[in-house]
Amino acid sequence: MGARRQFSREFKLATVKLVKERGVAVAQAAHDLDVHENVLLKWIRDPAVDPRPAFSGQGVVRPGEVELERSRKENAKLRMERDLLKKAAAYFAKESM
Repeated sequence: MGARRQFSREFKLATVKLVKERGVAVAQAAHDLDVHENVLLKWIRDPAVDPRPAFSGQGVVRPGEVELERSRKENAKLRMERDLLKKAAAYFAKESM
């Protein structure tokens, strides 16, 4: 298996501009530039979310991602605790009858 290809930020932005401003179909642009369609679609979505840090490089975490991940983990833990308490309440309610 070959090495993973790296694309410059300028190439990515130019490709996104080609699709968005010139109206070239994603499939056609991907084929012409020898890039997988899913990669091109990801490039199109990235700047729409937060244009400042898009394509910032390897290993760079966007602002807020750390807090979002922490919140997701806490949310999952709280859901698990809630479900456990629901089951316990149902068990004790059934036993008291």
